[in-house]
Amino acid sequence: MSGFDYDLFVIGAGSGGVRAGRIAARYGARVAVAEEYRVGGTCVIRGCVPKKLFVYASKFAEEFEDAVGFGWTSSKVSFDWWTLVENKNREIDRLNKAYIRNLEAAGAELILERATVEDANTVRLAGGRKVTARYILVATGATPFVPRHLPGHELAITSNEAFNLERLPSRIVIVGGGYIAVEFAGIFSGLGVETVLVYRGEQILRGFDDDLRNHLAAEMKKKGIELRTRADVASIERSGDGVRVTFNDGAAFGAGQIMFATGRIPNVMDLGLDKAGVELTPHYAVKVDDYSQTTVPSIYAVGDVTNRANLTPVAIREGHAFADTVFGGKPVKVDHSLIPTAVFSQPELGTVGLTEAQAREQVRAVDIYKTSFRPMKHTLSGRDERILMKLVVDGETDRVLGCHICGPDAGEMAQLLGISLRLGAKKSDFDATMAVHPTAAEELVTMREKWTG
Repeated sequence: MSGFDYDLFVIGAGSGGVRAGRIAARYGARVAVAEEYRVGGTCVIRGCVPKKLFVYASKFAEEFEDAVGFGWTSSKVSFDWWTLVENKNREIDRLNKAYIRNLEAAGAELILERATVEDANTVRLAGGRKVTARYILVATGATPFVPRHLPGHELAITSNEAFNLERLPSRIVIVGGGYIAVEFAGIFSGLGVETVLVYRGEQILRGFDDDLRNHLAAEMKKKGIELRTRADVASIERSGDGVRVTFNDGAAFGAGQIMFATGRIPNVMDLGLDKAGVELTPHYAVKVDDYSQTTVPSIYAVGDVTNRANLTPVAIREGHAFADTVFGGKPVKVDHSLIPTAVFSQPELGTVGLTEAQAREQVRAVDIYKTSFRPMKHTLSGRDERILMKLVVDGETDRVLGCHICGPDAGEMAQLLGISLRLGAKKSDFDATMAVHPTAAEELVTMREKWTG
């Protein structure tokens, strides 16, 4: 691979880019990784990790209340926002340094500058220097979407800013109905903020199983979150220290903050991909094949910038597969067909496989097994919260096509259920598995009656 400054130049030091750079370097490639902000990407710096820490923080209010039913006295309880923010920042700093150490230990060079594509084998750094590489990997992720046509859009925040607010607002309006919107609704509500979730669709979490969506919406309302579906924001204007939000039905009220969580868009702006002839999809994602190769043979792309399955573990897997394919001599296609996932809403969702609606479109006969019950903990806490568990089964082959859970530790269950479904487990395998008692998960292997409702 002589004649180039590097064998591989990675643009973006997030989960996918770092994994690709590390593995390629271990194969003996000369690797450089460029990052304009901080190493770790969206997940580590301003996404999954800080969000999960905030979810933990927001749950303690209910934990203190629940403890009373078990004989504990909870008094003089208080919360300090900046203690949480500062402790979160320390953990992010630690992870940032760990990512840097791992890259350097693998033998990759880290360049803390913005990089853009000049042509099929050339990258320009922000300082003006040009470098060449046999292969270029684009791993720049995605960025929050805010509708620029909306009057007053500049007054809104996104999840990027939510992690470092100067103070908690007394009321917040969150616009959106996906992962980020419902997770932050639970976070702010749990921290004592009056929370209004606005979504233009008929129900939150489009694409998830309908029973799961409806169950979560009902549980969120019990926690005091106001859900406004089939609604949208028409305008935003400054009002005192906060904002005044007007909806498309003419209703209006004030809030301390408005946050847009209406999805993320591929981060391709001004990357220079057009100069090299890299094609984008109609939704501005980098167009790639099964091996993450773009329409320019020397340029590849992984992670959210390709808009395939926008999840951190997927980006990591794609980055590793790229390095195996290009530098390891082991062509690997990433299977995006069966991806376990969790939504850290309150209560939590864990899901893997087909929804009921998807199954009915794909197979001739579908059997549904479903149960809803009160968690054992709440028999003493007195909290009005229920778990939902659902299995979607092929009625002809008995194969379990989907598992959907809403309740405590649902994400943990989904991870293990993902193994079962990938191995082709049948409902009879679930039935033959001994239950672990007393747990909520035992219901997955004790459901015997088909749902006929």
